[in-house]
Amino acid sequence: MSPVLAGVLQLLALIAALALSYRPLGDYMARVYSSKKHWAPEKWIYKAIGANPSAEMRWPAYLRGVLAFSAVSVLFLYLLQRVQGGLPGSLGFASIKPDQAFNTAVSFVSNTNWQSYAGEQAMGPLVQTGGLAVQNFLSAAVGMAVAVALVRGFARSRTGELGNFWSDLVRGTVRILLPLSAIGAVVLVACGVIQNFSGIHEVGQFLGGQQQWNGGAAASQDAIKQLGTNGGGYFNANAAHPFENPTPFSNLFQIFLMLLIPFSLTRTFGRMVGSVRQGYAILATMVTIWLGFTALMMWTEFSHHGPALQAAGGAMEGKETRFGIGASAIFSVATTLTSTGTVNSFHSSYTGLGGGIQLLGMQLGEIAPGGVGSGLYGMLIMAIIAVFIAGLMVGRTPEYLGKKIGTREIKFAACYILITPTLVLGFTALAMALPTPVTSMSNGGAHGFSEVLYAYTSAGNNNGSAFAGLNANTQWFNTTTGLAMLLGRFLPMVFVLALAGSLSEQQPVPATAGTLRTEKPLFTFLLVGTIIIVTGLTYFPALALGPLAEGLAS
Repeated sequence: MSPVLAGVLQLLALIAALALSYRPLGDYMARVYSSKKHWAPEKWIYKAIGANPSAEMRWPAYLRGVLAFSAVSVLFLYLLQRVQGGLPGSLGFASIKPDQAFNTAVSFVSNTNWQSYAGEQAMGPLVQTGGLAVQNFLSAAVGMAVAVALVRGFARSRTGELGNFWSDLVRGTVRILLPLSAIGAVVLVACGVIQNFSGIHEVGQFLGGQQQWNGGAAASQDAIKQLGTNGGGYFNANAAHPFENPTPFSNLFQIFLMLLIPFSLTRTFGRMVGSVRQGYAILATMVTIWLGFTALMMWTEFSHHGPALQAAGGAMEGKETRFGIGASAIFSVATTLTSTGTVNSFHSSYTGLGGGIQLLGMQLGEIAPGGVGSGLYGMLIMAIIAVFIAGLMVGRTPEYLGKKIGTREIKFAACYILITPTLVLGFTALAMALPTPVTSMSNGGAHGFSEVLYAYTSAGNNNGSAFAGLNANTQWFNTTTGLAMLLGRFLPMVFVLALAGSLSEQQPVPATAGTLRTEKPLFTFLLVGTIIIVTGLTYFPALALGPLAEGLAS
């Protein structure tokens, strides 16, 4: 079987599995967030934290809940790392230094999971499982809660109430993420992923030194890191490590977990707003972009430019032979179009144009299908922009799902869109202009610039993957990428929730002959075009200096 055919067949199998899961999971999540009943374990949690799950919240109160909970999470995870050296289960590892502890705490709470350290050489099982893995659940649940709040903004009228943050957080964790990740962990263990609390093993002498291997609870952490689009790795090699991802089937299953909830949330959206066809329109937009990027990535990596690539059958540098080019390309696109950031190959070793596709996937806002929760609310923001543009073209006040998109709403949407490019391009410009940051670059020229641009694109969009040719474990990069992750996660949420509150206060507008039919294929094409144009106008100059220049020169 040719490598190209193998890659296509894996892609078709992935599509089939996602299609079979789409309807039952999407409907189930709609029931979870619409239910008035509370499970007994949930009641215990509410009692422990002193929350009233039945109290409705307006958007400022909902936002305060998001920010307060996330701030406490950052503080807890920071302190846990700072005292690791004195805790049991540390495997003898020292406490994490302040700038790196700050970076890591913000990273995992913001659902970014950027790592400027090697997991098996820095973190013991207590921090890995009791700190990082816990935030994999909670940060994903926060993203889902904010997305559901925005959906309620469209579904409700003349109220201003968006539900209860604590109820949405607990339900997302207990009823969705925990059971799905438990099933996923069992499947991964069956595939050969390790799951233990074994310490460090001496396995022999190599190159004059002692070779050591760590055990760890990798399967349980892998399941939620993919399912919650967190990323990060128990080991430095991430999903390229055989302990985390041993077989082609485990690789395909991990891609499936990445895409499962973000795609299915479009069904949840359709159910909650009372029109599954609206959900299908958003799904079609996501799928169009995802398949387009996957096809482009496979083409760039399978293209045989030069005798070395021809002899290898494609661009095999930095890719695991047990996966090959096709599976690596599918994984790479999935991880950069979601906010997962996990990697099964070395992104810095992709072709120049392949690296550009990875960058562009994140710069779209990771909305195809995007992160858990963040992908849906990011796509709905872009839908509002598309409706606004269509309204300008025909001279009609734009409407979406029966809600008028007026001055206030478009300001919130515009602010949402401007935050991430400001962070990414601003920090990249500073890093390239100052003398100290550029010393972390292992490459010069276009590829070196791409390393820095990729780092801030990944941090600002809460992705977490890296070109890895950049030494990010410095005070400059730990601090600035930490700020980019923090602001890139929570500032957009401010405008999402403000928009949700504004929409929920409106009186629904009845559809007329002049209303734009947003459930039709025409709107899908308009939405795809809007996303590509807005992103292209924003990032094209930076991409031209980096991956495009490198790709055209090769």
